[in-house]
Amino acid sequence: MVGKHPGVRHRRAAAGGPGTPAADSADAGFARDMAVHHQQAVEMSYIVRDRTEDEEVRRLAYDIAQTQANQRGMLLGWLDLWELPKVSADPPMTWMDMGGMASGKDGALMPGMATDTEMDRLRKENGKTAEITYLRLMYAHHAGGVHMAEGCVRRCEVGVERRLAKGMVAGQRSEMDLITDLLKARGATPPD
Repeated sequence: MVGKHPGVRHRRAAAGGPGTPAADSADAGFARDMAVHHQQAVEMSYIVRDRTEDEEVRRLAYDIAQTQANQRGMLLGWLDLWELPKVSADPPMTWMDMGGMASGKDGALMPGMATDTEMDRLRKENGKTAEITYLRLMYAHHAGGVHMAEGCVRRCEVGVERRLAKGMVAGQRSEMDLITDLLKARGATPPD
């Protein structure tokens, strides 16, 4: 069955129920890719929590880790519910017609994701230096996440998933404002 958006494919559920997303749909692609994207944000947040004593940064890191871990669980749960694979042979971001744009160079699989080198640097830093690195990486990470979530708002057909994506856009933009303030307080700026 073809969805109401070009290029979005769905399959009929057994017993003639409502359509469930196909493995190559925007709904499934967003769920898979955002689960991976969120996992890195959770990892970065736990790293900085252990590398600084600053309560503002630790509170932000805790909030990001909890929110994104919960959202990741929902995304993976939907894939289970839809009986779809959690991985795809297609490159990340294919559902947004961006497959292959992220080179995977140094481990950065999607827009905004930190490289392996950046993650290693964060693991070695402490105090204010770790805070600035984390905040700059998370700002870029959120910018990439907002781009992906906006893509789901435009392309996904499952209503609850579109609503989650809209919430991600609002939440991450708000956190980007907070991150900008935290960086300024440390004499730094967000990445371009």
